[in-house]
Amino acid sequence: MGLVHATITLINPKRPDLKPLDVQMMVDSGATHLCIPKYVQLQLGLEEGQRRDVTLTDRIEQSVLYVGPVEVRFENRVAYVGAMVIGDEPLFGAIPMEDMDLVILPRTRTLAVNPDSPNMARAYAK
Repeated sequence: MGLVHATITLINPKRPDLKPLDVQMMVDSGATHLCIPKYVQLQLGLEEGQRRDVTLTDRIEQSVLYVGPVEVRFENRVAYVGAMVIGDEPLFGAIPMEDMDLVILPRTRTLAVNPDSPNMARAYAK
């Protein structure tokens, strides 16, 4: 399918004095979390929280900082998630995608609001 990128707006809901940050992110439905580089954490003023042990795709284990909440916006959708501070490229994974009811359109390699629920995010609570 190829790489998918999207501009996602990130906000620190605890710091309304800071401007939202529009971030170009790689979108990966095979990844789990929202991952942000250290510079994004610093620009949003996200407080250092706990640490999490993660296993990377090459099976290397690493301890990373977990911060939040992060308000995530895309088109008419909003979610509040935690973020792992790791790497040098922001990554938009399955948890925020599911929470916001977003889908990847393979033909155009774009992120989009679920066409089956265009006006409001839909979720399964079972």
